Amino acid sequence: MKKTNYKLFSFSILSLVLVLLTSCVDDMDITPNDPNSFLDEDFYSQPGAYEQAIAGVYGNLQLTGLQGPGSSNITGLDAGTSQYGRGLMNLQTFSTDEAIWSYENDPGIREIQRKTWSSLNPILLGMFSRTMVSVAFANEFLRQSTDDLLNQRNVPEAERPEIAQYRAEARFLRALAYYHLMDLFGKAPYYDETIPVGSFRGEEMNRQEIFEFVEAELLDIMDDMAAPRNVDFGRADQGTAMMVLAKMYLNAEVYTGTPRYTEAMDYIEMLLGSGYSLANDYHNNFRGDNSTNEATNEIIFGIPSNFENSRSFGPTTVMTNGGVGSVEGNSNDFGLFNPGWGGAIRLTPQFVEKFDGPEFENDARNTIIGEDRPLVITNMSNQSEGYVLVKYTNINSDGSNPEVDTFSNVAFPMFRLADVYLMYAEAHLRGGGGSIGEAVGLINELRLRAGGQTISEGDLNLDFILDERARELHWESHRRQDLIRFGKFSGGQYIWQFKGGAASGLPTSSIRNLYPIPSQSLSTNQNLTQNPGY
Repeated sequence: MKKTNYKLFSFSILSLVLVLLTSCVDDMDITPNDPNSFLDEDFYSQPGAYEQAIAGVYGNLQLTGLQGPGSSNITGLDAGTSQYGRGLMNLQTFSTDEAIWSYENDPGIREIQRKTWSSLNPILLGMFSRTMVSVAFANEFLRQSTDDLLNQRNVPEAERPEIAQYRAEARFLRALAYYHLMDLFGKAPYYDETIPVGSFRGEEMNRQEIFEFVEAELLDIMDDMAAPRNVDFGRADQGTAMMVLAKMYLNAEVYTGTPRYTEAMDYIEMLLGSGYSLANDYHNNFRGDNSTNEATNEIIFGIPSNFENSRSFGPTTVMTNGGVGSVEGNSNDFGLFNPGWGGAIRLTPQFVEKFDGPEFENDARNTIIGEDRPLVITNMSNQSEGYVLVKYTNINSDGSNPEVDTFSNVAFPMFRLADVYLMYAEAHLRGGGGSIGEAVGLINELRLRAGGQTISEGDLNLDFILDERARELHWESHRRQDLIRFGKFSGGQYIWQFKGGAASGLPTSSIRNLYPIPSQSLSTNQNLTQNPGY
């Protein structure tokens, strides 16, 4: 990977830019507390100002506020509720069979994991708000980097190609936010850089309109982005944009009613030819140095984390501390110098069953611990019931273990090449092209990497793909999207513990395939409408 001098996640840069962009939430119009601070020409007269400004846009994926990891720059939301990756984890993982959060008195989590949420749920407000903050930050960067302003500020011509690339990255981050809004909520208010800050209530875009907007944006910016793997870890490039397009096309039938599997395969094949490669060790994707070890060859887009300089209660902090078993007391497995959070995360029996059988005994992806535990959870408050697992760990790939106390050093792998392999097999089975031989070969690469058993062409079907995605990608915030695409998230075709509210699980209504628009967002923007059934 080509390295640049772009020190994207320097704490000093993020602190400065988050000061400039510290915001509150009204109707998800994001308004700086001091509107003049970011517009101050003195800021843009400094060397590296645009580099610092784009770092702040990226920083919204990682940090939540200026007063340390417990603060939030969104009014009325705490840090845990308002962190971007934490929102994805809550809504894409804890709403499924992959994990159960033991502490159901934490605001909103009981309703999420039992699939009984309403528009008043604070976790929904947190994710809706945080994605709209991404939109607002990206828009402000685009306002401040027009050709007219660059001319007024006498920005040297030599710096302008790099600023043009930053503008493409800002548009990508805005498109990524709308992609997540489309997937989770199905609608969102439209804002771009031409709309003055705080002066307009965004018009509602429905799911089809968001799809078309994100698709058009990603296609338009592609040539202005860096080639795949030619930027520092944590920055977006052409490969990242290709990945979001591939994911959109794979899910297009859900989003728009029209299958687009051929287009999905087109971008999958582009990604396969873009220079990415699997890490030799599966676990290196989830270690404390995954932003610098061999996993950088596999992770297409990751959200960096640093336990010293950029702390947050993001997903990897939750999954390291929360993964420690209350019976096992195995905080050492997670590279923690504290006892962890007392069995905060456990597994449903239905997820554990994905690894049943001798073929998975030596599979590196099978890190489930259950020797001293009952499989079935009969009492949510009894943390000794239900199996646990070890996935994200602060221990480095060379075995070294920095003294990490609570906060994680593990970057969150939003998109990985392994997912592309699995997407190829699924897109092929759904009529998108490719070959059965290539599909089986890619699946077997993943299985051989994990030390597991290979499959034959006769083993490959959609049910296998769904289970294999759980085995490879669990706790990476894909499961809800996958279950919906396979018709198993709502309804009664697939039941897991606590689905629908009861311990044994119940069928749920198809309205649960979308989250409701938060009530606060509806009350402050009358252009928004609620999703059916809420």
